[in-house]
Amino acid sequence: MEIKVKCNCGVENCSEWAILELQGVVESQPSIANQIRGLEIGRLCCSSSSSQVNYTFTVGYHELSGTKVSLKKPLLVLKKNKQEEGSVSNNEVDLEVIGIIRHKILFKNRPKAIISRPQVKDKKASD
Repeated sequence: MEIKVKCNCGVENCSEWAILELQGVVESQPSIANQIRGLEIGRLCCSSSSSQVNYTFTVGYHELSGTKVSLKKPLLVLKKNKQEEGSVSNNEVDLEVIGIIRHKILFKNRPKAIISRPQVKDKKASD
């Protein structure tokens, strides 16, 4: 089988991606199981201190804290292109590089529960 890999963006211009590594399982509700493409599951925030960059991932009422870790070997994000119908060989695969992954954001601790305070309504005194 022949696999062709091409990169049109150039070495320096390739999109930088990252992996989010979570401990546990992220499950969707059965009512939206078929509609998860493009679904927003949480909010990722970055905060930097003097020595380290910290990441916070908030999903619903849970907050995870993580750090950025370099991968030992970079990974490529590939897109499989459709073959032309007039193609002679069926054993040919055409792949395009759309991104490169050099880091992962590791969330290795259990999530903290976010508990909000109930809002207290101001009562106006009637004279």
